[in-house]
Amino acid sequence: MNLISQVLQKKRQNSQCALIPFLTAGYPSIQLTIEALIMLDKQGADIIELGIPYSDALADGPLIQNASKVALNNGVYIDQVLQILNKIHSKIVVPIIIFTYYNPILVRGVRHFIQEISQFGVKGLIIPDLPIEETSYIARLCCYYELELILFVSPTSSQNRVNNIISQAQSCIYLVSNTGVTGIRNYINYDICFMSKYIHSKTNKLIMLGFGISSPLQVSNILKSKLNIDAMVVGSAFTNILSHYSDDSDLNSIEELGHFCKQMKLAMI
Repeated sequence: MNLISQVLQKKRQNSQCALIPFLTAGYPSIQLTIEALIMLDKQGADIIELGIPYSDALADGPLIQNASKVALNNGVYIDQVLQILNKIHSKIVVPIIIFTYYNPILVRGVRHFIQEISQFGVKGLIIPDLPIEETSYIARLCCYYELELILFVSPTSSQNRVNNIISQAQSCIYLVSNTGVTGIRNYINYDICFMSKYIHSKTNKLIMLGFGISSPLQVSNILKSKLNIDAMVVGSAFTNILSHYSDDSDLNSIEELGHFCKQMKLAMI
Protein backbone atom coordinates (compact mmCIF):
# COMPACT_ATOMS: atom_id res chain seq x y z
CA MET A 1 0.00 0.00 0.00
CA ASN A 2 1.32 3.46 -0.98
CA LEU A 3 2.12 6.00 1.76
CA ILE A 4 -0.89 8.16 0.79
CA SER A 5 -3.18 5.18 1.22
CA GLN A 6 -1.49 4.25 4.48
CA VAL A 7 -2.12 7.71 5.94
CA LEU A 8 -5.79 7.68 4.91
CA GLN A 9 -6.33 4.08 5.96
CA LYS A 10 -5.00 4.84 9.42
CA LYS A 11 -7.39 7.80 9.65
CA ARG A 12 -10.29 5.56 8.63
CA GLN A 13 -9.38 2.94 11.21
CA ASN A 14 -9.39 5.65 13.89
CA SER A 15 -12.67 7.16 12.59
CA GLN A 16 -10.85 10.35 11.66
CA CYS A 17 -10.57 12.53 8.57
CA ALA A 18 -7.30 13.75 7.04
CA LEU A 19 -6.58 17.38 6.13
CA ILE A 20 -4.94 17.98 2.74
CA PRO A 21 -4.01 21.63 2.10
CA PHE A 22 -3.33 22.66 -1.50
CA LEU A 23 -0.65 25.16 -2.53
CA THR A 24 0.42 26.38 -5.95
CA ALA A 25 4.19 25.95 -6.27
CA GLY A 26 5.92 29.31 -6.59
CA TYR A 27 3.01 31.38 -5.29
CA PRO A 28 3.47 34.04 -4.19
CA SER A 29 7.18 33.13 -4.44
CA ILE A 30 9.40 30.07 -4.28
CA GLN A 31 10.72 30.97 -0.83
CA LEU A 32 7.24 31.52 0.62
CA THR A 33 6.13 28.19 -0.88
CA ILE A 34 8.99 26.47 0.94
CA GLU A 35 8.16 28.24 4.20
CA ALA A 36 4.46 27.43 3.77
CA LEU A 37 5.16 23.72 3.22
CA ILE A 38 7.27 23.60 6.38
CA MET A 39 4.58 25.46 8.36
CA LEU A 40 1.75 23.19 7.17
CA ASP A 41 3.79 20.15 8.12
CA LYS A 42 4.47 21.67 11.55
CA GLN A 43 0.77 22.43 12.11
CA GLY A 44 -0.38 18.90 11.42
CA ALA A 45 -1.37 18.67 7.75
CA ASP A 46 -1.72 14.97 7.01
CA ILE A 47 -0.84 15.27 3.30
CA ILE A 48 -0.04 18.32 1.13
CA GLU A 49 -1.13 18.78 -2.46
CA LEU A 50 1.33 20.88 -4.46
CA GLY A 51 0.12 22.27 -7.78
CA ILE A 52 2.36 22.80 -10.79
CA PRO A 53 1.47 26.22 -12.32
CA TYR A 54 -0.39 25.99 -15.61
CA SER A 55 -1.74 28.69 -17.93
CA ASP A 56 -4.98 26.91 -18.83
CA ALA A 57 -6.15 25.57 -15.48
CA LEU A 58 -9.73 24.73 -16.42
CA ALA A 59 -10.67 23.03 -13.13
CA ASP A 60 -9.47 25.95 -11.02
CA GLY A 61 -11.34 29.05 -9.94
CA PRO A 62 -10.07 32.65 -10.01
CA LEU A 63 -7.86 32.46 -6.91
CA ILE A 64 -5.86 29.45 -8.02
CA GLN A 65 -5.80 30.56 -11.65
CA ASN A 66 -4.27 33.84 -10.51
CA ALA A 67 -1.80 31.95 -8.33
CA SER A 68 -0.70 29.96 -11.38
CA LYS A 69 -0.37 33.17 -13.42
CA VAL A 70 1.82 34.81 -10.77
CA ALA A 71 3.98 31.69 -10.40
CA LEU A 72 4.46 31.40 -14.17
CA ASN A 73 5.39 35.08 -14.33
CA ASN A 74 7.95 34.28 -11.63
CA GLY A 75 9.43 31.65 -13.96
CA VAL A 76 8.14 28.64 -12.05
CA TYR A 77 7.80 25.54 -14.22
CA ILE A 78 8.44 21.84 -13.62
CA ASP A 79 12.19 22.28 -13.07
CA GLN A 80 11.58 24.92 -10.40
CA VAL A 81 8.94 22.72 -8.72
CA LEU A 82 11.50 19.91 -8.57
CA GLN A 83 13.93 22.35 -6.94
CA ILE A 84 11.32 23.17 -4.30
CA LEU A 85 10.79 19.46 -3.66
CA ASN A 86 14.52 18.94 -3.33
CA LYS A 87 14.85 21.75 -0.80
CA ILE A 88 11.98 20.60 1.45
CA HIS A 89 12.47 16.84 1.17
CA SER A 90 14.59 16.59 4.34
CA LYS A 91 12.67 19.29 6.22
CA ILE A 92 9.16 17.82 6.28
CA VAL A 93 7.65 14.41 6.97
CA VAL A 94 4.21 14.97 5.44
CA PRO A 95 3.75 13.16 2.09
CA ILE A 96 3.33 15.28 -1.05
CA ILE A 97 0.81 14.82 -3.87
CA ILE A 98 1.58 16.62 -7.13
CA PHE A 99 -1.41 18.20 -8.89
CA THR A 100 -0.83 18.92 -12.56
CA TYR A 101 -2.70 19.08 -15.83
CA TYR A 102 -1.95 16.50 -18.47
CA ASN A 103 -0.24 18.66 -21.11
CA PRO A 104 2.89 19.50 -19.06
CA ILE A 105 3.33 15.76 -18.43
CA LEU A 106 3.05 14.98 -22.13
CA VAL A 107 5.57 17.70 -23.01
CA ARG A 108 7.98 16.43 -20.37
CA GLY A 109 7.46 12.78 -21.29
CA VAL A 110 5.07 10.67 -19.22
CA ARG A 111 7.58 8.13 -17.90
CA HIS A 112 10.28 10.75 -17.42
CA PHE A 113 7.94 13.02 -15.43
CA ILE A 114 6.67 10.25 -13.15
CA GLN A 115 10.20 8.97 -12.56
CA GLU A 116 11.43 12.49 -11.73
CA ILE A 117 8.78 13.36 -9.16
CA SER A 118 9.20 9.94 -7.56
CA GLN A 119 12.93 10.53 -7.20
CA PHE A 120 12.18 13.80 -5.39
CA GLY A 121 10.01 12.05 -2.80
CA VAL A 122 6.51 12.66 -4.18
CA LYS A 123 4.00 10.00 -3.11
CA GLY A 124 0.88 10.85 -5.12
CA LEU A 125 -0.31 12.31 -8.43
CA ILE A 126 -3.55 14.01 -9.47
CA ILE A 127 -4.23 14.86 -13.13
CA PRO A 128 -7.69 16.49 -13.28
CA ASP A 129 -7.99 16.36 -17.09
CA LEU A 130 -6.57 12.86 -17.52
CA PRO A 131 -8.61 11.01 -20.18
CA ILE A 132 -9.94 7.74 -18.81
CA GLU A 133 -8.48 6.03 -21.88
CA GLU A 134 -4.97 7.04 -20.78
CA THR A 135 -5.37 5.97 -17.18
CA SER A 136 -4.15 2.39 -17.37
CA TYR A 137 -0.70 3.28 -18.77
CA ILE A 138 -0.09 6.05 -16.23
CA ALA A 139 -1.45 3.86 -13.42
CA ARG A 140 1.08 1.14 -14.30
CA LEU A 141 3.91 3.68 -14.24
CA CYS A 142 2.71 5.12 -10.93
CA CYS A 143 2.51 1.65 -9.45
CA TYR A 144 6.05 0.90 -10.62
CA TYR A 145 7.40 4.13 -9.11
CA GLU A 146 5.27 3.76 -5.94
CA LEU A 147 3.03 6.76 -6.58
CA GLU A 148 -0.67 6.89 -5.79
CA LEU A 149 -2.61 7.93 -8.91
CA ILE A 150 -5.79 9.59 -7.65
CA LEU A 151 -8.75 9.76 -10.04
CA PHE A 152 -11.62 12.27 -10.03
CA VAL A 153 -15.32 11.48 -9.67
CA SER A 154 -17.64 14.46 -10.22
CA PRO A 155 -21.28 14.90 -9.14
CA THR A 156 -22.30 14.63 -12.82
CA SER A 157 -20.34 11.46 -13.61
CA SER A 158 -22.51 8.72 -15.12
CA GLN A 159 -22.84 5.41 -13.32
CA ASN A 160 -20.81 3.67 -16.03
CA ARG A 161 -18.03 6.24 -15.71
CA VAL A 162 -18.01 5.99 -11.92
CA ASN A 163 -17.76 2.20 -12.16
CA ASN A 164 -14.89 2.57 -14.64
CA ILE A 165 -13.07 4.99 -12.34
CA ILE A 166 -13.59 2.74 -9.33
CA SER A 167 -12.16 -0.22 -11.21
CA GLN A 168 -9.10 1.72 -12.42
CA ALA A 169 -8.36 3.65 -9.23
CA GLN A 170 -5.52 2.30 -7.13
CA SER A 171 -6.61 2.91 -3.54
CA CYS A 172 -7.95 6.49 -3.50
CA ILE A 173 -10.77 8.32 -5.25
CA TYR A 174 -11.16 12.11 -5.33
CA LEU A 175 -14.84 13.04 -5.00
CA VAL A 176 -15.54 16.54 -6.34
CA SER A 177 -18.01 18.22 -3.98
CA ASN A 178 -19.51 20.71 -6.44
CA THR A 179 -19.95 21.20 -10.16
CA GLY A 180 -17.80 23.90 -11.71
CA VAL A 181 -14.35 25.03 -10.64
CA THR A 182 -12.50 25.28 -7.35
CA GLY A 183 -13.09 28.27 -5.10
CA ILE A 184 -14.25 29.51 -1.72
CA ARG A 185 -17.93 28.73 -1.21
CA ASN A 186 -20.31 29.19 1.70
CA TYR A 187 -22.15 25.99 0.86
CA ILE A 188 -21.46 22.37 0.04
CA ASN A 189 -23.58 20.32 -2.37
CA TYR A 190 -24.85 17.60 -0.07
CA ASP A 191 -26.33 15.74 -3.03
CA ILE A 192 -22.89 14.15 -3.19
CA CYS A 193 -24.04 12.02 -0.25
CA PHE A 194 -25.69 9.80 -2.86
CA MET A 195 -22.47 9.58 -4.86
CA SER A 196 -20.47 8.80 -1.73
CA LYS A 197 -22.91 6.05 -0.74
CA TYR A 198 -22.78 4.60 -4.23
CA ILE A 199 -18.98 4.50 -4.22
CA HIS A 200 -18.98 2.84 -0.81
CA SER A 201 -21.49 0.27 -2.06
CA LYS A 202 -19.06 -0.73 -4.83
CA THR A 203 -15.66 -0.51 -3.16
CA ASN A 204 -13.81 0.03 0.11
CA LYS A 205 -11.33 2.38 -1.58
CA LEU A 206 -10.51 5.60 0.24
CA ILE A 207 -12.36 8.83 -0.63
CA MET A 208 -10.96 12.36 -0.66
CA LEU A 209 -13.41 15.27 -0.90
CA GLY A 210 -12.47 18.61 -2.49
CA PHE A 211 -13.61 21.75 -4.35
CA GLY A 212 -15.14 24.49 -2.19
CA ILE A 213 -14.22 23.45 1.36
CA SER A 214 -13.02 26.65 2.98
CA SER A 215 -13.84 26.95 6.70
CA PRO A 216 -13.82 25.01 9.97
CA LEU A 217 -17.63 25.28 10.08
CA GLN A 218 -17.93 23.58 6.69
CA VAL A 219 -15.57 20.84 7.89
CA SER A 220 -17.74 20.25 10.96
CA ASN A 221 -20.92 20.17 8.90
CA ILE A 222 -19.42 17.73 6.39
CA LEU A 223 -18.39 15.40 9.19
CA LYS A 224 -21.91 15.55 10.64
CA SER A 225 -23.47 14.80 7.25
CA LYS A 226 -22.21 11.19 7.30
CA LEU A 227 -20.52 11.42 3.91
CA ASN A 228 -18.04 8.84 5.20
CA ILE A 229 -15.02 10.44 3.57
CA ASP A 230 -11.41 9.91 4.57
CA ALA A 231 -9.85 13.27 3.67
CA MET A 232 -10.72 16.86 2.78
CA VAL A 233 -8.72 18.93 0.30
CA VAL A 234 -8.65 22.67 0.99
CA GLY A 235 -7.05 24.91 -1.63
CA SER A 236 -8.60 28.30 -2.32
CA ALA A 237 -8.82 29.23 1.38
CA PHE A 238 -5.07 28.69 1.84
CA THR A 239 -4.35 30.45 -1.46
CA ASN A 240 -6.44 33.42 -0.34
CA ILE A 241 -4.28 33.84 2.76
CA LEU A 242 -1.10 33.84 0.68
CA SER A 243 -2.61 36.31 -1.82
CA HIS A 244 -2.15 39.15 0.68
CA TYR A 245 1.62 38.80 0.70
CA SER A 246 4.45 38.88 -1.82
CA ASP A 247 7.56 39.88 0.14
CA ASP A 248 9.76 36.91 1.07
CA SER A 249 10.83 38.68 4.26
CA ASP A 250 7.23 39.02 5.50
CA LEU A 251 6.45 35.83 7.39
CA ASN A 252 3.07 37.06 8.69
CA SER A 253 1.37 35.17 5.87
CA ILE A 254 3.07 31.96 6.94
CA GLU A 255 1.96 32.43 10.55
CA GLU A 256 -1.60 33.10 9.38
CA LEU A 257 -1.45 30.04 7.15
CA GLY A 258 -0.31 27.92 10.08
CA HIS A 259 -3.07 29.28 12.32
CA PHE A 260 -5.72 28.48 9.72
CA CYS A 261 -4.32 24.98 9.25
CA LYS A 262 -4.52 24.41 13.00
CA GLN A 263 -8.15 25.62 13.05
CA MET A 264 -9.09 23.26 10.24
CA LYS A 265 -7.38 20.36 12.02
CA LEU A 266 -9.23 21.10 15.25
CA ALA A 267 -12.53 21.06 13.35
CA MET A 268 -11.76 17.50 12.26
CA ILE A 269 -11.46 16.17 15.80
